[in-house]
Amino acid sequence: METKKPREDWNTPNYGRPVQENKKVICGVMGILFGSLGIHKFVLGYTKEGILQIILNIFCGLGGLIGFIEGIVYLTKTDEDFFQTYQMNKKGWL
Repeated sequence: METKKPREDWNTPNYGRPVQENKKVICGVMGILFGSLGIHKFVLGYTKEGILQIILNIFCGLGGLIGFIEGIVYLTKTDEDFFQTYQMNKKGWL
């Protein structure tokens, strides 16, 4: 009797395709709730943009509004579009 060996790609997520770590939901929620602190920017690895957002919030109060809008934009994009735009191509603003 021959034992069947499980296919190796069945044991990996997406059947062997590379797994994309998509940060869409966490960044969207952080943008809506804590947009003035720029936390969503830091999660994506945009340190300069995050610091600039904090400065904008301190001096003219726009950081919170921009963060709120970005959070909504993040959540309305498809997973693939968000990944390509903000994680692969590193688009810093909106």
